[in-house]
Amino acid sequence: MKQNNATRRLGEQLREKLGYILLFEIADPRLDLVTLTGVEVSIDRSFARVFVSCDGDRYDEVMEALASARGHIRSLLARSLDWRVVPELDFRIDRSTDEAERISRALENVPATLAVEKDEEGYPIRPEEAETDVQEGSHDA
Repeated sequence: MKQNNATRRLGEQLREKLGYILLFEIADPRLDLVTLTGVEVSIDRSFARVFVSCDGDRYDEVMEALASARGHIRSLLARSLDWRVVPELDFRIDRSTDEAERISRALENVPATLAVEKDEEGYPIRPEEAETDVQEGSHDA
């Protein structure tokens, strides 16, 4: 969804209101430890895409809880927002944290070949070549 400064501001306002509603006004235990990571609002304010993050094994459970509470959340939003139109809510899972975790795990498992010393062109230097280069360098001094 295309965003401009006004819709970003509206999205931030909507994210704050939704956060309050999910934290204090919705009593569904399936929504514990759910984080709102972002909100995109359409230019006419009729539609909002809400990105949430949670543990990877709880995606289905959280989406079911949000789907069942969608109408109640919208009615609570109508009372707290001063907008003429209350946006239709589209909840989506934000998988960027999963991707960051996957990259972090991949970086922990560095292959042994990365630690091998290489020449200017990226070819591995054999230990005996490295020794002769060091010895030749010490004779020049």
